[in-house]
Amino acid sequence: MILGVSFDAPAENKAFRDKFGYPFDLLSDTGKAMSIAYGAATAESAKAARISVLIRPDGRIAHRFDQVTPADHPDEVLALL
Repeated sequence: MILGVSFDAPAENKAFRDKFGYPFDLLSDTGKAMSIAYGAATAESAKAARISVLIRPDGRIAHRFDQVTPADHPDEVLALL
């Protein structure tokens, strides 16, 4: 399963998804709790860093990508899997 997360409200995420035909669900982290927990933001952050986290079925982190280049990232993830 692939999910995206942003600080945007659900309606903003839906508009983004609809406008760009984004194929994955987008979660709203308006309180920043998830972004802080995964190290993508601090309480003072205006926006989260663009990172990816692969999570094992048991909920543990398998790998974290601290720098993501959208054009290259799918191949990086597939190679790791």
